[in-house]
Amino acid sequence: MRDKLANGEIDLESAQAEYWKDFKEEKRSWHTKDWKERRAKIIKDKCEICGSKETLTLQHRSHPKRYSEYLREIKRAYANEYIDNNSKIDKSKFRDHILENYVYIAISLCPNCMGKNPNMRVSKNPRYRCTECKHEFDMPIHRSAMELISIFYEDENAHEVRDRCFMSKDKWKNFHNLSNVRYWYQREKAINKDDKKIEEEAFLLYLNDIIHYLSFDDTMTACKRCAFNHDINRTELCPECKQYYKGLQYPTCIKCLPEEKRKAVTEIIEFGNEMREMHKRLGID
Repeated sequence: MRDKLANGEIDLESAQAEYWKDFKEEKRSWHTKDWKERRAKIIKDKCEICGSKETLTLQHRSHPKRYSEYLREIKRAYANEYIDNNSKIDKSKFRDHILENYVYIAISLCPNCMGKNPNMRVSKNPRYRCTECKHEFDMPIHRSAMELISIFYEDENAHEVRDRCFMSKDKWKNFHNLSNVRYWYQREKAINKDDKKIEEEAFLLYLNDIIHYLSFDDTMTACKRCAFNHDINRTELCPECKQYYKGLQYPTCIKCLPEEKRKAVTEIIEFGNEMREMHKRLGID
């Protein structure tokens, strides 16, 4: 099916319909008869990490991503490419997009220094007092959305346009500044332009991942303890001492490092522990 899709012999909708028709999230591959038969042929008689012969399992060194993860990655890549090649956006179209898809919630400003969010007082008059210039006044002023958009087009890094004052009208009600709004606007354009191509690329990557996982190519025999540490703690037994566990990204455990490196790492760990203890005492952990 993967090869047919890649060669254009079937379309994406047919491939997805064929793959998903019997798919169940709770149905695990290792419960199938085919999996058990192939597993019995390649599993070894002892753990390849620690040598134990108790409760052995076929451990995958990597696990397939979800289709949605691939789709998100491909969408991001297409969006970035589109943005690089289409950096300029028509101001009137951008303005119309904002008015249609966002609610503008203006930031209160001091009429004297334009400082943001002056204090509103309950019992004193004038009602407002600026925290920056200490000016007192009855009513704050506000910039319009059109003013902010104009400032953004003159200088997209201006401090006036950094506030997240545009709330999306979708169900998420997220707040964005104008840079965020522009990104999502361009991202939507990129995805709409190549939506089928994006879905097909993501689905092919997903199928490749699943096929690789089912092939048992990247597996090892592990005992229950080593399998747990590999999957959950992302650690494995040190190949040097065969006694302590280490992070998968490191060649050895701390105790098997050369003396100078071991001393430096130990000092870093001790410093981190001291900082965590201090945070607990101060109540900021």
